Amino acid sequence: MKKYDAVIIGFGKGGKTLAGFLAGKGQNVALIEKSDKMYGGTCINVGCIPSKKLVNSTKVLKDKGLSSIEDKEKFYTESIENKNTLIGALRGKNYEMLASKENITVYDGTGSFVSRNVVNVENNGENVQIEGEKIFINTGSTTIIPNIKGVKESNYVYTSTSIMELKELPKKLTIVGAGYIGLEFASMYSEFGSEVTVIDMGDRLMPREDEEIAERVKVILEAKGIKFLLKSKIEEISDRNDKGYVKISGENGESEVESDAILVAIGRKPNTEGLNLEAAGVKTDERGAVVVDETLKTTADNIWAMGDVKGGLQFTYISLDDFRIIRDNVYGNGSRTINDRNVIPYSVFINPPLSRVGMTEKEAVEKGYEVKTGRLEAMAIPKGKIEGVTDGLLKTVVDAKTDKILGCTLLCNTSHEMINIVAAAIKAEQKYTFLKDMIFTHPTMSEALNDLFGSVK
Repeated sequence: MKKYDAVIIGFGKGGKTLAGFLAGKGQNVALIEKSDKMYGGTCINVGCIPSKKLVNSTKVLKDKGLSSIEDKEKFYTESIENKNTLIGALRGKNYEMLASKENITVYDGTGSFVSRNVVNVENNGENVQIEGEKIFINTGSTTIIPNIKGVKESNYVYTSTSIMELKELPKKLTIVGAGYIGLEFASMYSEFGSEVTVIDMGDRLMPREDEEIAERVKVILEAKGIKFLLKSKIEEISDRNDKGYVKISGENGESEVESDAILVAIGRKPNTEGLNLEAAGVKTDERGAVVVDETLKTTADNIWAMGDVKGGLQFTYISLDDFRIIRDNVYGNGSRTINDRNVIPYSVFINPPLSRVGMTEKEAVEKGYEVKTGRLEAMAIPKGKIEGVTDGLLKTVVDAKTDKILGCTLLCNTSHEMINIVAAAIKAEQKYTFLKDMIFTHPTMSEALNDLFGSVK
């Protein structure tokens, strides 16, 4: 049995970065990946990179001025092919970056625990067992498939992964779930030319977001032609006449939605199935996530978990920070823990994108803060007018006693870049006047932060 200083199960962001770091320290590393289509992890292959490549393609489509459905269908097919080319190149680069290192061995196959130190790798019926002094679980997450009659039998049901392989633009796309993933795909496919219907049991979009912002998102997306069927329960999915049909019940009784494609987007869950964690003494919680402490150590003292598999926020940059925590605690001075994550921005890539950091006004008040707020319409930003993207709304909440920024939500052009400036100011514990009086270049979207924080009262 071959022995390694470290065995890493999963080729995602945290795992691949850790593998490179350990190899640089002269350690022998085994990296296990069950699919040759997942070198580099979820983000590169089936998550943020391919979806954002397609989002960018919709902007190119708009610039081209394509209007006929035939032209849009052709452009969509080309966009899928361009996306595949990009992802193939990135996947190959990620593989070579590690496989070319003398002290890293990449095992193709499914990893599962035999004991706390031994991992079995199964590939096409053949099994190899390897031993690791330290083991790191980095198996990511997988799409949740709801218990809906007919969902597994339908030929028209897709996940956020498989729909991006669909080379023919669906004329009618039905999306099950109005969460962040569902809204991103709704926005994207409507701009490609699909007729999009979004179904959700909730009574509003984005219940965790500021209510005014969430309502503005709904108005913007409805103006693109997206139809929302809220407070609706899906009773059944069935195939007939070369179409998929979603049967729903709601306030207005029962109805059916005809679909060329049905995207299931109700969330993702930790990918722990088949790992045989019990054999290693690794516990999971009620949601199936690997239980970890503040240093990401599991209930086995030689095993750690990183990325989506441990639950919590499912972002690539969290996986990267997981690597930093493990680096500092397992191989450093223990200076970093998950408790340092008090400022985490995020973005939803609808058009225009929604980005947020910190609390909403409602959350701040519920936590006992006395607050001041600022508000700015996106149409007031000169750079937005230059680029022809004036939809949106910017809001911020400030601690009235200390003038520290408690939170900020930006629904506007390039908000995914702007929010990092606000996050940095919060992390540095700057007062809101820091951004109010900051000197920004002109004309830019970032200079709108002068006006947003200047409106605080």
